Amino acid sequence: MSGKVIMICGKIASGKTTYARRLKKDSKAVLLSCDEIAFALFDGDMGANHDDCTERIRSYLLAKSLEIVQSGCDVILDWGFWTKSYRDKVREFYSERSIATELHYIEITDETHRKNIEKRNNSVKEKGERSYYVDEGLYKKAEALFEAPKENETDIVIKENEK
Repeated sequence: MSGKVIMICGKIASGKTTYARRLKKDSKAVLLSCDEIAFALFDGDMGANHDDCTERIRSYLLAKSLEIVQSGCDVILDWGFWTKSYRDKVREFYSERSIATELHYIEITDETHRKNIEKRNNSVKEKGERSYYVDEGLYKKAEALFEAPKENETDIVIKENEK
């Protein structure tokens, strides 16, 4: 008996990690987070190597997730799944191994998104929260990259008032 993989999709600062932690608690799944590793190893500062390091972390976590799923536990992947091509690639990775996946999409309004970013940035600056500070450059980069999943891609859509 093997577990399933739950992919958490959403914009930067949409509430993915909060949702993933709640889901983990409720389902007793194993949560794998790119950001958690990035902050543990690099304090979140990978500089010009950020994209390469993030891709390497994701590759490692995909491999590790196979061990976990094959032991019968569900796995929650908390790293955004911003593009359709990447979502398709990860789904194919698991499908080739006969592992079930679900895509949970955190859908928020632009107003809430901006408020979440402001709240996160304040927590990073004032409380030393280990999270990425979203300056205007990062915001624009993330917005340009993000492709909201179509209805036929998602298994569960979480509206902002349901998180």
